[in-house]
Amino acid sequence: MATDPMVYVIDDDEAARHSLEFLLDCAEIRVRTFPSADAFLAASPPLAGACIVTDVRMPGRSGIELVEEMTRRGASVPVIVITGHADVPLAIQAMHAGVADFIEKPFDDEVMLASIRKALARQADSAASHAERQQVLDRIASLSGREREVMEGLARGDANKAIAFDLGISARTVEVYRANVMLKMQAKTLSDLVRMVTTARLG
Repeated sequence: MATDPMVYVIDDDEAARHSLEFLLDCAEIRVRTFPSADAFLAASPPLAGACIVTDVRMPGRSGIELVEEMTRRGASVPVIVITGHADVPLAIQAMHAGVADFIEKPFDDEVMLASIRKALARQADSAASHAERQQVLDRIASLSGREREVMEGLARGDANKAIAFDLGISARTVEVYRANVMLKMQAKTLSDLVRMVTTARLG
């Protein structure tokens, strides 16, 4: 069972933190707040399935510096930046830093919720894709060298006879390896297998 999504709100303005916390509570989205980017980084909370909503201008590290630090750490988490001092250069800087969205204060509650839900959904899709790819890689790792060669031939769309010719084995032997590949890869059809090989090559 996947962990429920979590939103981390980072803002030095206590009233703004409480307001967002109340909004997310009412929307039945788990939320945890921090008064600064440095406090958030020091806490190192789990990021799986999470989303960050941060103010831009705060004492210590700014919201954009937080995004840059998360990138340096290789943390893949969507960040929504909010600010009461929005200007075009800052928005461009935020987008270049890799933020998911940029929202100016005062913001509409529904706009904020829509942005958060979109970021969480994207994060969930990413986690599911990663898990699926890992499953496929684990299955491929269970194949013998010859089974892998047969699988590559099948993924190219080669007929059994062509694979047999390429590998210097009989077509009957290819059929045995093919059956083993389909079983170990848990592929019901050839198109299943091709999709899995494609998934394994992504990323």
